[in-house]
Amino acid sequence: MACCHDDHCSDTGSVRELNTPQWRRALWIALAINAGFFIAEVTAGAAAGSASLMADALDFFGDAANYAISLGVTGMVLAWRARAALVKGWTLIAFAAWVLCSAAWHAWSGTIPRAEVMGAVGAAALVANGGVALMLYRFRAGDANMRSVWICSRNDAIGNLAVVLAAAGVFGTGTGWPDLVVATIMGGLGLQGGWQIVRQARAELRQPATGLVAAE
Repeated sequence: MACCHDDHCSDTGSVRELNTPQWRRALWIALAINAGFFIAEVTAGAAAGSASLMADALDFFGDAANYAISLGVTGMVLAWRARAALVKGWTLIAFAAWVLCSAAWHAWSGTIPRAEVMGAVGAAALVANGGVALMLYRFRAGDANMRSVWICSRNDAIGNLAVVLAAAGVFGTGTGWPDLVVATIMGGLGLQGGWQIVRQARAELRQPATGLVAAE
């Protein structure tokens, strides 16, 4: 396993296992895809008046930043990777709170988004994020930093599928409620994923700093 919790696995060994060309290449690909779709969904979400698309756009932005942070801490000792994961976890929780507040505002204002734009952009994002999630699946059992990247990609793919279903719901009902339901679901996923990351990062920070002298 990439992250060990017994006396026979040092932090130095974990660093070598995690700082691999395959891991860094996967992060660079994920970073490029998320940055590109952030720009696309901000534009499409504003044009369509869709709360779920705008929420998904912010999710893309947050993930692009998370992948950049992960690239920065890859190869560092476990404590630094755990601190980076802790920042990402709390950022994800803050984003989830924003999504829920945005959904409440759209419910109050009675916004009806453009279903055709939601469906087209959501489907394209689903294909992209599905590929990223499959690419990162092999790293899901790593340390908190690796796990946070996997959780983000998994949540993105689920959120994109929900946006597509919401577009069908908006088209069929002529109301904005399916869009608001999806935004609420995405907020709940963000809260759950962020808390999972925070819990694991805190546990790793409490571990004895084995292997730090050798790493230096």
